[in-house]
Amino acid sequence: MTPDPAVPAEGETFAQILATLKDHYGVSDSEVARRIGAHVSTVNNWAHGKSNPRPAALRAIAREFPRLTEDRLFAAIGKRAPAPLSDDKRAAVLEVFDRLTEEQQEMLLIQASAVAETNDRQP
Repeated sequence: MTPDPAVPAEGETFAQILATLKDHYGVSDSEVARRIGAHVSTVNNWAHGKSNPRPAALRAIAREFPRLTEDRLFAAIGKRAPAPLSDDKRAAVLEVFDRLTEEQQEMLLIQASAVAETNDRQP
């Protein structure tokens, strides 16, 4: 019986999740690569545990294969998934941003980008 991709296994690796995904959806490395816009050799490296996907690829996998949550995918590479940005939060951020000077906006963008980049680095 194929494991349910919606149910995480304790301590699972991304390679294990990818194997579950391929079994559940009946897809190959090439099909995964095509659907998320990655090179097949990249997906093959993930499948063999040689590397892990970056956050953008994890989000693409979650979109294309919705039985796998971002939380589960990110956990498999030792990270927490970024929080979704609701319309209310987006509006609140823009409201604050609109009250800043040009220099303050630039400084805030630099700081926020630096923080976000730490989430994109491999663990």
